[in-house]
Amino acid sequence: MKNNEQLYDWLSLEWFFPSTLSAYDWEQLWILYCVPGVLLLFIIRWLIRHRFNQKLPIALEKKDVHTTPWALVRLIPDFVLMLVLTLLLIALARPQRTNEKVEQFTEGIDIMLALDISQSMQISDFEPNRLEVAKIVAKKFISGRKQDRIGLVVFSGDAFSLAPLTTDYELLNKYFEEVNFDMIENKGTAIGSALGVVINRMGESETKSKVAILLSDGDSNAGNIDPITAAELAAAYGIKIYTIIVGREGMVPYGKDFFGRPNMIENTVNETTMRKIADIGGGIFFRVQDEEALQQVFNQINEFEKAEIKETRYKDTSDYYQHYLRWAIVLLLIWLALKSSFMSNILQD
Repeated sequence: MKNNEQLYDWLSLEWFFPSTLSAYDWEQLWILYCVPGVLLLFIIRWLIRHRFNQKLPIALEKKDVHTTPWALVRLIPDFVLMLVLTLLLIALARPQRTNEKVEQFTEGIDIMLALDISQSMQISDFEPNRLEVAKIVAKKFISGRKQDRIGLVVFSGDAFSLAPLTTDYELLNKYFEEVNFDMIENKGTAIGSALGVVINRMGESETKSKVAILLSDGDSNAGNIDPITAAELAAAYGIKIYTIIVGREGMVPYGKDFFGRPNMIENTVNETTMRKIADIGGGIFFRVQDEEALQQVFNQINEFEKAEIKETRYKDTSDYYQHYLRWAIVLLLIWLALKSSFMSNILQD
């Protein structure tokens, strides 16, 4: 049944709609410029025949001489022949449609985000606090990645993997929503332990590019793994490490007093360990003091860690000249039939 529909598909008048004709790619576009010439040729031919054709003298009174619309019927064969030539020109111009398919392939990158959820991340020099801003910016970073596997590690006094490497970014965002300060009982900042968990998650990965982004606001003062030793081990596994310290030095707001006013505490930052980790891991150390700067850091990392995209293009070209050629043949047969009918003027032909 479907083959029969395709067989008679050319009979549809849709092939002559302006929207259909304008959608074609024409292999021999110049031939279409001959179409107005065909119309002009028939007009000139009709004018010449009307002016110079032989006329038989017939004695009739003027009142008996009159014209009738039926006389225009004799123009039908010429009109049909004009359509035949026009359709032949359209067929010769080779109307086509090209469907180009593009397939993109990228190997992707494995990225582990290690996020500090220690109590100091509650400091409000970032509004509402350091952790909430870090979560917002990290989620924006994730939304800009394509086909990369991304995982999440959280740490304070201990560290654990909250989300394994995955391309399910919607699920990953849900994990980010669950991140809070009460997830780990042990207090402190175990940067070495965080890197250890990152290595466990990425150590067996066969991906060529492996990246860890370590975000914290202080020194490592907990855990049973030395941060520098962990960084060296990560480098041995080919893991590139970016380190980010968030927070301002000096007096910063932390919580509120009985009257709702912010408590001000002294905050100090030691960059030494985080700088050395980035250096060992072949990455970059960043220090940010507001949300805008943090966003810029993630934008930079996003640009640095671009996976190579391979692109394959397929062109599927379909010809449609046969539809117009079939119409031309049908109309040519109709024209030959009309030449043998009453519509043909034997005195002219």
